[in-house]
Amino acid sequence: MNLRAILMGLAFALMWSSAFTSARVIVSYAPPLASLSLRFFVSGLIGVGLALMLRQSFRLSRAQWRATIIFGICQNALYLGLNFVAMQWVEAGLASIIASTMPLMVALAGFLLFGDRLKPLAFLGLVMGVGGVMLIMGTRIGVGADATGVALCVMGAIALTVATLSVRGASSGGNVMMIVGLQMFVGSALLAVASAVTETISVTWSWQLIVAFVYTTLVPGLAATWVWFTLVNQIGAVKAATFHFLNPFFGVAVAAILLGEKLGALDVLGVTVIAAGILAVQLSKQNPTRT
Repeated sequence: MNLRAILMGLAFALMWSSAFTSARVIVSYAPPLASLSLRFFVSGLIGVGLALMLRQSFRLSRAQWRATIIFGICQNALYLGLNFVAMQWVEAGLASIIASTMPLMVALAGFLLFGDRLKPLAFLGLVMGVGGVMLIMGTRIGVGADATGVALCVMGAIALTVATLSVRGASSGGNVMMIVGLQMFVGSALLAVASAVTETISVTWSWQLIVAFVYTTLVPGLAATWVWFTLVNQIGAVKAATFHFLNPFFGVAVAAILLGEKLGALDVLGVTVIAAGILAVQLSKQNPTRT
């Protein structure tokens, strides 16, 4: 892994983790699903526009179209939609911790659904990850964390797991920025329908809302997605996913700095254990026996 890939991985982890803090701000002033639908629509316009400027084509392979649609549904509509709704009641740091367990869920899904063999290091990582999550959940729920919001975050993490399993098909064959823009439109359309059915549009305008919306649209929305697809295309999904072990740290750090969310000693311990578990799982895949 070269220096460029390392810097891209660090940038992705920071951008991805910061999305929870900006989302927490947005849902304080506007309906979550409508806001997210608009964000995806704007991101999609920008992404497709940039793709056309780069002379990329709408002509995607069948595998690319399938993966793009799955990614748009699972990551944008389900994962982010559920997290935006949950963020009305759940702190940004806790939401980021739950979402960061996705690599553990991917490893577990491979074992349970596809019969992948787990190396001892991977098994240890799964045990550590589950233990860290239980430690944090026990602490947070004990002090009044909303159970419904936590459940929505868990469902979102499962959807993100499915999206991640489809990302290789989306990142191969070129047209990366076009794929980024198109999967934004998929999420926007589905969330617009969901918002129309379930939400009453009421917005409290403020500079915080505008800054958070612009940031979320451009940085976690477009930039992070492009960096992720590009990183996977360069070094592979297994190596790229290693950077997810940084997400618990970045997620709680950004929320603590910008939103003033409190961190207890058990939270720090739980985040450390989860991060170590994620890293162990990913390192166990560096020399896979199956391809």
